[in-house]
Amino acid sequence: MTVAIDKLDPKDYIIVKGAKVNNLKSLNVAIPRNQLIVVTGVSGSGKSSLAFDTLFAEGQRMYVESLSSYARQFLGRMEKPEVEYIKGVCPAIAVEQKVTTKNPRSTVGTTTEIYDYLKLLFARVGKTYSPVSGEVVTKSSVTEVVDFLFTYEEGTRFMILCPLLVQEGRKLETELQILLQKGFSRVVFQGETAFIEDLIERKDEINKLDLSLEENKVEILIDRDSVQKGDEDRQFRMADSIQIALFEGQGDCVIEVIDKDRNKIRKDFTERFEKDGITFEEPTVNFFSFNNPFGACKRCEGFGKILGIDQDLVIPNKTLSVFEGAIAPWSTESMRNRWLTPLLRSAYKFDFPVHRSYEELTDEEKLLLWEGNEHFKGINAFFNHLESKTHKIQFRVLLSKYRGRTECPDCRGTRLRKDAGYVKIGGKNLQDIVLMPISDLIPFFNGLELTKHEQKVAQRILIEVQNRLGYMDKVGLGYLTLNRLTSTLSGGEYQRIKLATSLGSALVGSMYILDEPSIGLHPRDTANLIKVLKELRDLGNTVIVVEHEEDVMKAADQIIDIGPDAGVHGGSLIFQGDMDELKSNPEVSHTAKYLTGVEKIDVPTFRRKWVEYIEIIGAKENNLKNVQVKFPLNTVTCVTGVSGSGKSTLIRKCLQPALQRKLGDYNDEVGKLEGIEGAWKSITQIQFVDQNPIGKSSRSNPVTYVKAYDAIRELFSSQPLAKQRGYKPAFFSFNVDGGRCEACQGEGVTKIEMQFMADIYLPCESCEGTRFKKEILDIKYKDKDISEVLEMSIDEAMDFFADRKKITDRLRALQEVGLGYVRLGQSSNTLSGGEAQRVKLASYLVKGTLKKTDRVLFVFDEPTTGLHFHDINKLMKSINALVENGHSVIIIEHNTEVIKSADWVIDLGPEGGDNGGYIVFEGTPEELAESGKGYTAAYLKEKLSE
Repeated sequence: MTVAIDKLDPKDYIIVKGAKVNNLKSLNVAIPRNQLIVVTGVSGSGKSSLAFDTLFAEGQRMYVESLSSYARQFLGRMEKPEVEYIKGVCPAIAVEQKVTTKNPRSTVGTTTEIYDYLKLLFARVGKTYSPVSGEVVTKSSVTEVVDFLFTYEEGTRFMILCPLLVQEGRKLETELQILLQKGFSRVVFQGETAFIEDLIERKDEINKLDLSLEENKVEILIDRDSVQKGDEDRQFRMADSIQIALFEGQGDCVIEVIDKDRNKIRKDFTERFEKDGITFEEPTVNFFSFNNPFGACKRCEGFGKILGIDQDLVIPNKTLSVFEGAIAPWSTESMRNRWLTPLLRSAYKFDFPVHRSYEELTDEEKLLLWEGNEHFKGINAFFNHLESKTHKIQFRVLLSKYRGRTECPDCRGTRLRKDAGYVKIGGKNLQDIVLMPISDLIPFFNGLELTKHEQKVAQRILIEVQNRLGYMDKVGLGYLTLNRLTSTLSGGEYQRIKLATSLGSALVGSMYILDEPSIGLHPRDTANLIKVLKELRDLGNTVIVVEHEEDVMKAADQIIDIGPDAGVHGGSLIFQGDMDELKSNPEVSHTAKYLTGVEKIDVPTFRRKWVEYIEIIGAKENNLKNVQVKFPLNTVTCVTGVSGSGKSTLIRKCLQPALQRKLGDYNDEVGKLEGIEGAWKSITQIQFVDQNPIGKSSRSNPVTYVKAYDAIRELFSSQPLAKQRGYKPAFFSFNVDGGRCEACQGEGVTKIEMQFMADIYLPCESCEGTRFKKEILDIKYKDKDISEVLEMSIDEAMDFFADRKKITDRLRALQEVGLGYVRLGQSSNTLSGGEAQRVKLASYLVKGTLKKTDRVLFVFDEPTTGLHFHDINKLMKSINALVENGHSVIIIEHNTEVIKSADWVIDLGPEGGDNGGYIVFEGTPEELAESGKGYTAAYLKEKLSE
């Protein structure tokens, strides 16, 4: 392929020649267009450098060059990737794992654009229902009135009337005279037709009448005629008369028909959008937009949360009954006598079960408890009473005990104005729809029954909604609701949402570059993801996936393996072809070795036995179904289950905050659970090792995080020239004034702010990216200055500082977790989530970080993110080292290599969303595989039998 690369046609291939970005070694590769390509290799081998820093960067740059000269003036300094040339590159779309939005108004619905279509759908075909009578609210048009008249037989007599509206301060006589001047001659007065002139003559009588009484009502007779369906002129006359009636009646028109039996039939029509004395807003797109002041809920201003009374604080123990004191603020004697006793004494009158636990009450009974009735005042009335007494400090203190950020009662957390809920389609309003799981929305929209007219209007909108919902379900996100905040999604969930959105937009001729879309997916859902990737390819796109998942590799049209190792030992194309070719060359790379079984992650020879444990009791947060589960201590415990089964909720919202609160280190909200029992006192601290960046500053890097940089700065300040010049260790820091370059403040790069796209970072012109002043770079150790040392990889630094134990002891931990390829001074914002997580792990492995008396519970959230099989092997050794040192480890993970290596497995499910939240299994991996319970068992059995 490399030899003939110059002769390939760019119409058929994306041709990269001489790529030298980061650690790529003049890499040449030809990527076939319109195929599914998997780029794999060990962590740090150069996969992302090829996919994102080369292909995507060039695709983005070429797109920008197609813009106007005005737009391009902001991009004049945008650098090309370091490559000889790239031919045949398509418009590039990168779908990364990072959740790029923290906007508190951004939801799954708005991110996927489904909400935009739903707003349009409800504005066009939604029907408004009166909350009083439940009847449809309509307003009449001229056509509708004419159609009503045409329902009667030919020759049927009718009158077109409208109410006479007497202006305040005028007499009826004056209004009648004005009518005469307008050309009207008759009115209907007290049920009889009368000439206006005759009524005016009775002015003394009519001016004394009370016109508010029904019997004194005056209606203008606009026209009277008979139904003549074939006479076009009569139809025009009828329409004109109705138009006049609506104008004179200020929107009201009355039709009086004499049917064939001489019965008088009256029907009122109105142009106003009202019913039951309520005037409703006519549905428009903005009416359903919570990002618009017009559509946002007036109470919470479109945020979905208010500072109100927290029901969980008012009723903390839901297993208690009202009689047993479930309502916390009514537990004192005075409050009990005044508020609770009336309820207990009169409960029999309305059949309220005061001895039944609160959690067993029906929704109607719970609402009654809060709202009250004629026999007792409810909890809401109690807090309203406290609000009225806030001038007294004891009431203010009592109120503050039960306040919290709660769901807005007006919009149910959907952020929409309350009256938007009166508009419904298929019996559901928009608030109901955004609170339903996507898996339930699909059958709802597929079975939606509309009239022929509504079908024509909604057809195109429904196609878009159904397509996008279908793709969301296919990528394993059927458990999400459209109301879920984007900022609460994991990186994998956000990436799959962007993937589903891309499919919904149906772009063709593009290059999609995805960063491990299988992350966060249970093996069961990976098959659906593969189908989605193939659909994206079949639309006419080139799909390039950076991936380690075996099933995705098998499905690829071509595999590109970068390596052979990480960092300076990687960056070469070592294989390109399909899965069969890769397996036929088992020695070609680490990937081939693991896929063919030449190398593998061994199943542990024994499982650690445990005695002590921490037990969660009665967890009911999100979809958890009253979960009671034990977490063994001094073991590696793996929590698994399909996406949305409740793993993160159980660990991140229940176990971690509850345990931290017990340890006196947490003041924030804890998920709904009854309690935490067991040997939690034996734990001194809990460390949550997630994939968030290791530091918010771009100056943060691995070598400072593990505290190795302190020793390196001391070493440089001890050099003879540094002593002669009086340089202290701080002079070799890029975080403080002294030796750092002041032009870039030690960043090494300068930021160019872009008005219409992401900011661009370019090397500092003053220090040329070295971060330090030129005189600081005069100080050298083994012919290397401080900047050159920071450019070394961990592996290189281990050799370079081999005689400096103080430095190597701290760097060794980074090497052991598989980060030997990372540069010492690499900015934390360039590290992937998985890399950041392993830097944190390394910091705990460094001697002296934890005291010998510490017993830490480590919680890892999907630590295999971005890891090749080869690196998972290293990771498990490091995690086991923590347990050997007396600590405990809990891992939230889908990867079967990790599950088989655990001592204990807790499997949640059986499904995601509402059908999840149960403990499917607790036990060893072997016991789970043999049990056959849940989806994990089958995949684990296959892995254990290899």
